[in-house]
Amino acid sequence: MAHLRSIGTAVPDTVLLQSEVLSIIEAGRGMPMPGRMQAILVNTGIEQRRIARPVDFYMRPRSWPERAATYEEVGKDLFRRAAGKALDDAGLVPADIDTIVFISTTGTLTPSLPSRMVELMGFDQDTRTVPLFGYGCAGGVLGLSVAADLTPPGKTTLFVAMELCSLAYDHQRMDKKDVVAAALFADGCAAAVVTGEGQGPRFGRFVQRVWPDSIDMMGWEIGDTGFDLVLAKNIPAFVAQEFAPLCDAYLADEGLTLDALAEPACHPGGGRVVDALADYFAPAAAPVEERLPATRAVLREYGNMSSPTVLFVLDRLMAQRQSKPLLLTALGPGFTGAIGVLRP
Repeated sequence: MAHLRSIGTAVPDTVLLQSEVLSIIEAGRGMPMPGRMQAILVNTGIEQRRIARPVDFYMRPRSWPERAATYEEVGKDLFRRAAGKALDDAGLVPADIDTIVFISTTGTLTPSLPSRMVELMGFDQDTRTVPLFGYGCAGGVLGLSVAADLTPPGKTTLFVAMELCSLAYDHQRMDKKDVVAAALFADGCAAAVVTGEGQGPRFGRFVQRVWPDSIDMMGWEIGDTGFDLVLAKNIPAFVAQEFAPLCDAYLADEGLTLDALAEPACHPGGGRVVDALADYFAPAAAPVEERLPATRAVLREYGNMSSPTVLFVLDRLMAQRQSKPLLLTALGPGFTGAIGVLRP
């Protein structure tokens, strides 16, 4: 089994305080928000986020070429910083990497971003690049799964998840979907070094499930000037009704129980989703707002960055020197559930 050697993270410089978002959205709409929409901001569990550009950039029309140029410029910087940190912590240099697995669903380039970084960062010209698109919020766990599968003994893989969610949406209309996007999503990048042998916790089995008749729960529709968010309001109920049984079956197959696990690394989604996950993973440990502290801390400080978010959580948990198996979970478009485990 492959091993996780290190994690590195990076975020843009611009800080967006959640306390300022209401006035920003109302200025964009040109009218106050209804009370039920204001409640969305209150229930996110977010205090601040990082975004690629200052707020004014998002309040004016932006062409697809302008968004693509920003995606490339900011994406290269975040990739370099996150990957550089992960490599330094693993005691490696870019030339030591055999494969780069890259996940992103909020933008795309051809040649891909990892192909562009080969020369910029000094990866060997024979490095295999594997760009993946469309996993959304499930991409952190599913990308680690792909990286582990592609790393036999003697080889080393760099996995990078980079999302610029703030660029994806058109905030000119400020309808309900745009308000939700503006309230939840953020930008960030995480990188992980995966080795086929040696140091670090080892990956166990990963599973992925796509539920039937669930395509309209999460994803994007292509709008006139950007992506239109598709996000069902019943995802917390889905966690209890569908995702929890999947976790039960996975744990049984792995010979694990909830009380034998360390705190899991969960993609947070939003405040109500974290509450639903906490009801499953720690049903009686403490008041619900105190459960899954690492997941809640990342959501509070960084917002929902889509695919890299779960690696931010995992980075915090790894720093605690976990002595128990650690579960990785995420939900994303499909509607898809992804689960994996790291064993100490």
